[in-house]
Amino acid sequence: MVRLSRIGIVTWAMALFAVALLTKAAQVQLWQGDAWAARAARQQVAGAALPAHRGEILDGGGVPLAQSRQLVQLHVAPREVSNRRALARALAQLGLARGAIAMAISTKRAWVTLPGRHLPVDVASLLAMRGVYADPVIERLYSASESARWLIGHVDASGEPVDGVELALDSVLRGESGRGSVLRDGGGRRFESPTAPGVPARAGHTVTLTLNRALQDISERALADAAAKTGADGGDIVVLDPHEGTILALASRRAERTAASPALTEPFEPGSTLKPFIAGALLSTGRARADEVISTRGGTYTIEKRTITDVHKADSLSLRDIIRWSSNVGIVRFAERLTAREEYEALRDYGFGSATGVAYPTEANGTLRLPRAWSRQSAASLAMGYEIAVTPLQLALAYAAIANGGELLEPSLVREIRDADGAVTYRHRRRVVRRVVGPEIAGELRAMLADVVARGTAVEADLATFVVGGKSGTARRTSPGQGYAQGAYTATYVGLFPAEQPQFVILVKLDNPRGGYFGGKTAAPVSRAVLQAALAARDAALDRGELARVARRGTPGADREATRSTASNSVMTGELSTPLAAER
Repeated sequence: MVRLSRIGIVTWAMALFAVALLTKAAQVQLWQGDAWAARAARQQVAGAALPAHRGEILDGGGVPLAQSRQLVQLHVAPREVSNRRALARALAQLGLARGAIAMAISTKRAWVTLPGRHLPVDVASLLAMRGVYADPVIERLYSASESARWLIGHVDASGEPVDGVELALDSVLRGESGRGSVLRDGGGRRFESPTAPGVPARAGHTVTLTLNRALQDISERALADAAAKTGADGGDIVVLDPHEGTILALASRRAERTAASPALTEPFEPGSTLKPFIAGALLSTGRARADEVISTRGGTYTIEKRTITDVHKADSLSLRDIIRWSSNVGIVRFAERLTAREEYEALRDYGFGSATGVAYPTEANGTLRLPRAWSRQSAASLAMGYEIAVTPLQLALAYAAIANGGELLEPSLVREIRDADGAVTYRHRRRVVRRVVGPEIAGELRAMLADVVARGTAVEADLATFVVGGKSGTARRTSPGQGYAQGAYTATYVGLFPAEQPQFVILVKLDNPRGGYFGGKTAAPVSRAVLQAALAARDAALDRGELARVARRGTPGADREATRSTASNSVMTGELSTPLAAER
């Protein structure tokens, strides 16, 4: 029997251990090599998401209204921290609360996400400490006023768009996220990988709006002043370029905060500001002439057991004077020459009843019912601006068709879009939706609107140095479930500046002004204030050379001032359209 010595036993044991070690090494390297390599990569190399900078939103002059900046979100692995006192001091200097600091240094937790977001430069020393980690995040900053903010919208805490232009143009603003590779050493410190740099993030496109900063500021101040003077619950001002369809200013004011731009989302009954479109339909179809005189029955007219009245009572008026004095009886009697289909189509063609197509996600359609849904009083109500609801933008665009010679334009809030390299991917081009009236008819309507301001219900909108056209309106307001409210009105004025070759269409709407509530007395002066400030401003999107050509020569005489005084005191109330449903 062979007896092994102790040395032999040790030798055999070592040989068997070597065989087992080689066998295990072969198993790990040959059969399990890929799995262990992947596990090592997971421990030593971390993938880091690189958020993309959201594209900037600029006003028409290139001033940022919304932009992004990169911040970091801090995390702590307390069990990896080697110097808890130093970490606590650094977090206290950063301004964190005691409770958050206590959690960050407590070994009872494996991972703590710290509150707040910080600039990378402010946390550089913290990131050098063992156990402290950071994720890049993008913060959205807004410098726009509240009115412009309603247009622009906002993003939530996660960077997702909620409303406004942010939501409508999210596909071009959001950019493309990247991915980086980060190495970790045995101490847990992170280093950017030199061999696997990852995919860089690509910033979103830059969107330049059509808003003119000077006009926007002027409109907002004028609206605030008007609300203070009249006690109005709120209001809107829209300024358009009638030849391009671009929105130059859009100011809104409400007693209660809203989540969207009211000038695009809140329709209202326009009252007498709708009368020029009925006049346009009559002229276009040859059913009336501007100088044609019709009996206005002394300012009282009964139709379908409803009585319509005029404040400025007359036995007869021409179509031109009906617009000038805003005669309810006159426009209703002339509108009887139109069929229901013709009246409906005329209003529809001006864009009422459908969204304008502006780059805004919650734009309202307004209301314009089909003739089959009309009552016996509907045709007369529509002629006076009732039983129809329009947004301020829709109404301003309809007047822009009169201003530019008869073309309804698609509005634009976006002037251009550029990609991250600065290349233009979109630029606004004038787009005609349809021709509403011919140039000659549009010219006749502009002449009528000039008469309204010179000697009619809107003399408070007049300027000494330029001929201005426009139409005022006053409509009763409704209360939910209660019909027309007693003593509640919407005062509106829509103007063309100047009356011939207009450069602006300006709409002013005041909600429920107290005291004097007629559009010619409350809204028209606001338009004049905006135009006076625009003329004094250095950059308010005006062609001053063209203005010099059409400026009035000389100083208005005493007879002109007398006309203004007489019209203002005696017939301003002629613009009030009364809903038939409220009159017996």
